[in-house]
Amino acid sequence: MKIKRIETFCNRYVGFVRITDETGATGWGQVSTYNSDITSEILHRQVAPYTLGAEITDLDDHLDRVFEREHKFPGSYLYRAMCGLDTAVWDLRGKQAGKPVAALLGGSAGPLRAYASSMKRDITPAAEAERFKRLRGDYGFDAFKFRVGAECGRNQDEWPGRTEEIIPTIARAVGAEADLLADANSCYSPARAIEVGRIMQDNGLVHYEEPCPYWELEQTKEVTDTLDMDVTGGEQDCDLPTWRRMIEMKAVDIVQPDICYLGGISRTLRVVRMAEAAGIPVTPHAANLSMVTLFTMHLLRAIPNAGKYLEFSIEGEDYYPWQDGLFRKSPYDIVDGKAMVTDEPGWGVEIDPEWLARSSYQMSEAN
Repeated sequence: MKIKRIETFCNRYVGFVRITDETGATGWGQVSTYNSDITSEILHRQVAPYTLGAEITDLDDHLDRVFEREHKFPGSYLYRAMCGLDTAVWDLRGKQAGKPVAALLGGSAGPLRAYASSMKRDITPAAEAERFKRLRGDYGFDAFKFRVGAECGRNQDEWPGRTEEIIPTIARAVGAEADLLADANSCYSPARAIEVGRIMQDNGLVHYEEPCPYWELEQTKEVTDTLDMDVTGGEQDCDLPTWRRMIEMKAVDIVQPDICYLGGISRTLRVVRMAEAAGIPVTPHAANLSMVTLFTMHLLRAIPNAGKYLEFSIEGEDYYPWQDGLFRKSPYDIVDGKAMVTDEPGWGVEIDPEWLARSSYQMSEAN
C-alpha cells in the first residue's frame, strides 16, 4: 500500500482522518480527541512526511520508523497523531477485504457487554443512583462505573464526604443486580487508596481504576498487592517500555489502554500481547462516543484476553456537546446492555457530511 493523500477534518475536540492510496481507495480514522486541531497539525507535519509515497506492508514497522524519525519528540501528541493514520489504514484494509476490522484482527461481528460509564463528579450520589436505575431500565445495563475522589486530587474529595456516601448509595441502588466499578483518576496516596478500596470491597465493588497517580507505578502496585478486588489502570500510558514495566511488575490486575492515546490499533495489539503473556485481561479506556469506542468494540471482539465489558460513556450533549452529529447513523445503540459490532466493512460508520463541512480542513499529498 502506498498512501498518496492524508486529509484531516477537525475542531478543537475531534479530528477525523481520511487517507487515499495509489488506487484511489480510501479509509477513515481519527486522531485522539481533545486538542485535536493541534494533533492534526502534528499528523501533517511529523507523520505525513514519512508516510506519503512510502510502501507500507508492515504497519507496525512503519509506525516505528515514524517514531524513529521523530525521536526527539517522544510522547503523547505524536502517538495521538499516529492513531489517525493507523485507524484509517485499518478501515481501508477492511473495505478492501469486505470485512469488519474485527474480522481482520481474527474476531467477528457480534455483541459486547457494556458497562455504563459516568464521567461526572459534580453529580450527587442520589442523582447518580437514580440515573443508573433509569439506564438499567431503559437499556438493560448490568454494570456501572462512577467516580470517587477528585481528579489528581491529592487525597481530596470532590466535596467532603462524597466518596464515603456514593459507594454505599450506588451499591444499595443497583449493586445486587450489577457489577460496580469506580474510578479515582489518580486521586490517592497508597494509604488513602487502600482505605477507600476497603470501603469498596465491603460494598461489593469489583473494579478500582487508577487509584494513585498513574505515573507512580510502585504506588499503584502497593494498592494492587493489598486489596482483594481488581485494581486497574493504563489509560494515560502511551510509552511501550512503560507498558512493559507495568505488566512485568503486575502493577495492576487489568490493563486499560486507550487506543487513541496509545497510537492506534497496531500499537494497542502490542500491549494486548504483553498482557496475554502475563495472564492479564484487557478492558480498554473509551470515555467518549467519538470513534474511540468503535475502535474498542472491534478490538474486544477479536482479542483472546478481552475483559468482561466495553466501557460505554453515558454522557450526552450536556457534558460532551462536541459529540453531537459526528456520524450519519450512530454505531452506538445499546440493547439489553450490549453494543453491536456490525459486519459492515472497515469500521462500518460514515462521518456526517454536515459535520465535515463545518470542520477545519487540511491536506498533505505526495509529490
